[in-house]
Order: sequence, then C-alpha cells, then structure tokens
Amino acid sequence: MAHPVVVHVIDLATPVAETLGLEVVGAVFQTNQSPPVLRVDIRNLQQDTSLDDCERMSRSLEAALDEVELMPDAYVLEVSSPGISRTIATDREFISFKGFAVIVTTAEPFEGKTSWAGQLIRRDDAAVYLSQKGRAIAIPRDQISKVQLDEQR
Repeated sequence: MAHPVVVHVIDLATPVAETLGLEVVGAVFQTNQSPPVLRVDIRNLQQDTSLDDCERMSRSLEAALDEVELMPDAYVLEVSSPGISRTIATDREFISFKGFAVIVTTAEPFEGKTSWAGQLIRRDDAAVYLSQKGRAIAIPRDQISKVQLDEQR
C-alpha cells in the first residue's frame, strides 16, 4: 500500500515532469528513515535519462512541493532514474551496499582486465574487495576509476 503522500506527489510531479520533457515512473516515501526520504523516479522520453534531467526535475519539484506545503518540515528529496546505474563512492555507500552485485572499473588493466564484477565485500584504504564465486579479490584503490551497482544481477 503506497503512502498517501505518494499519490499527491505523483499528481504534483507529473505536470512538472511534462514541462521538462520527462515522465514520472514512480515514487516512494520512506518514512522509516530520519529525515524521511521521498524518491521520485523519472525518465526522459527522447533519450537516456541524464543526471542533468534528475537535477532539473529535483529543483522544479522541490519548488512545487514547497508551494503546496504537502511535505513535513524535514525530508530528503531524491530524484533518480531506474536506468541510471548507481555509482558507489562514499564510505557509507560501501557499507550500505555490502553484499550487493557491483562492477568495478579500473583505469589501467589490473590482472589483465579493466572490468570486474562480483559481490562487494568491503573497501579499506588500500583496496576494494569483491567476491567472485566465493573467491576474494582485492583491487587496488589507486587503479579504480569507478564502482557501481550491477543492475543486471
């Protein structure tokens, strides 16, 4: 059962998205977090949804939400696209996504490869650790260009 606020947010967000050439594909209000998180998923109808699309939608939707005073005083608005792969960068994200399927991309080949897929074990000052079929692999941090969630798994 969707939170009652979600219905209002979608009603409000849909015309805002349309003026930006975007479409609202869903919304979730996570009240179990402090402050609560309102996540709105959008997509660009003409091309791949970009970070810029999310930022434009976020600014416009935030202004619209402030006008109607629908939301509690403190909340976090996240605008994302189901198609944007989630890059993991902060210590908190590395802790939150422990055990998730990730893809690690290296700038230079490491052990002959520039792309490593596996379950995220952890990150420390020296390396990012992945599990591939039960085998732990340590990829040196100074060689990593990006770590992102593997949406295909």
